[in-house]
Amino acid sequence: MELETIKSLIAKQINAKEIKVSGEGSMFDVTVVSDEFEGKTPVKKQQMVYATVNEQIKSGDIHALSIKAYTEKQWQTASKLQIG
Repeated sequence: MELETIKSLIAKQINAKEIKVSGEGSMFDVTVVSDEFEGKTPVKKQQMVYATVNEQIKSGDIHALSIKAYTEKQWQTASKLQIG
């Protein structure tokens, strides 16, 4: 699966300031920065991202997906600490 395809699938459903995708084969890491995550628990944030690529997970195109999801404020702190 192409990295840009994953990025596009996420962007269609989550209004994100930034989306980073890395990986190869069927294993990927994503970082999503969106204020849509405001007030959400870490699990709920991950569920929101998983929902955008659920069909690709079911089909096996994506086998493993590691998600880091931040609000813009959280991302400012994390990027200063070079987390994500």
